[in-house]
Amino acid sequence: MSGSTPTLTMGAVVELLLEEFPDITASKIRYLEAEGLIQPHRTPRGSRRFTDDDVKQLRTVLRLQRDEYLPLRVIRDGLASTSAAGEGPDTVAPQRLRRPRPRSMSPSEICERAGISRSTWDDLERYGLVTSRDSEALQVCTLVARLGEFGIEPRHLRASRVAADREIGLVEQALAPRRGDAVRDADDRGQLLALLIDLHVALVRAGLPR
Repeated sequence: MSGSTPTLTMGAVVELLLEEFPDITASKIRYLEAEGLIQPHRTPRGSRRFTDDDVKQLRTVLRLQRDEYLPLRVIRDGLASTSAAGEGPDTVAPQRLRRPRPRSMSPSEICERAGISRSTWDDLERYGLVTSRDSEALQVCTLVARLGEFGIEPRHLRASRVAADREIGLVEQALAPRRGDAVRDADDRGQLLALLIDLHVALVRAGLPR
């Protein structure tokens, strides 16, 4: 990113953010990078170096997650739109960060961009993990590819599909009595889904051995 010199190490960035975000870790920052939310400079040896603007953008992302309950995909699309408009990373307005319309894509394009084989795609369709052929399916496939690095295969993820369907039903049930303005409904749905995702993460983390 432009705007300052990339001199901050990963450890320095974690230290800068730790007071406001006590659960921040280098792993979380690397995950946000993999999700396209920041783009730190890489030295010839591959070490990450961050600018002041990178840290500012990280703060924005983490605040939107914590305070507005926005999913990372929504935050990423909002940051991209403000960047295209020539605005700074701290000018993102939550009302602008709504779910974009998925872009149609072929299975071959999705497989190529996500880094998965066609047989993996077939497995994902068979287990109901992808139900469309668009940019949303690409996000699922990208995550599956990363999980594959840990030996997790599509067949292991069938329970995730079941859990997601249950949470979708819970969201629709909770919002049914509050139907009104379409924009407000979309915002409420996004916040409720984000809360459920955060709860899921917290429960899994709490259940892991210490």
